[in-house]
Amino acid sequence: MFKRVCVIGVGLIGGSFAKAARIHHLAQSIVGFGRVDDLENLQLAKQLGVIDEFYTDITSALESTDCVVLATPVASTQRILSLLKPFWTSDCVYFDVGSTKGNVMDAAMHVFGEVPDNFILAHPIAGAEQSGVSAALDDLFVGKRLIITPLPNTSPTHVQNVATCWENIGAIVAFMDVKQHDSVLGATSHLPHLLAFALVNMLGHRDEKEDIFHYAAGGFRDFTRIASSDPAMWQAICFANKNELLPLLEAFKMQLTQMQELLESDNQAALIDLFAYANTARQKFLQQTELST
Repeated sequence: MFKRVCVIGVGLIGGSFAKAARIHHLAQSIVGFGRVDDLENLQLAKQLGVIDEFYTDITSALESTDCVVLATPVASTQRILSLLKPFWTSDCVYFDVGSTKGNVMDAAMHVFGEVPDNFILAHPIAGAEQSGVSAALDDLFVGKRLIITPLPNTSPTHVQNVATCWENIGAIVAFMDVKQHDSVLGATSHLPHLLAFALVNMLGHRDEKEDIFHYAAGGFRDFTRIASSDPAMWQAICFANKNELLPLLEAFKMQLTQMQELLESDNQAALIDLFAYANTARQKFLQQTELST
């Protein structure tokens, strides 16, 4: 499908894409690019066979490349686009895999004055608590959604090429606009991560934390699993999507206050109604998920 793919940021997501692309023969060669301080990870990526070669020089990395994957933290998008700008060509397709799209669009506007028509804003809804290329999986995206957020000037041909690429490695492609993406992901991914971090942070500062964690049951482990995610990555995501997160946090605070008031007033009927509504809503979510897969 591609002659040469350059993955910028060969970590969990970038590395998993590279492994999947290799297995499904989507590229004749796959190279990685990173900074000098990422040299150890790049060397490991080559050693593991995730990439064929790696570079810390962008000119060499982009030579004969017809597909560039931006798989770095969202906070670095503008810097990466600025690095790519002198070498940007219409013969190459570029796409990112960031968890937020508004800031990616803004970064492209800042660098180019517009979002180039061959820059596809994409986001695979997949991940793991581990980070780095050693955590990369060749089947990470199988059965997972890949959201593309095309803009009015985005090339339909490039959109289709990117969609086909992701479908070939097992992803289920969906389309949204940028605002809808950041709103939906803010509620379903970014807010849950904040809540998990907050709960573990609160309990971790208690004097009896050893007993709490020692006797915590499976529910605690399941709910807080995502608090094991990379802190720096999630700091960047939260600030990139803070305009969506702030009202969500306010709404969640109101929900907690309501629960507190129901407990204080011994309003058992209202509390069970709240629980029952949540139970029913989650069952509908599970049914919709099963129908759409």
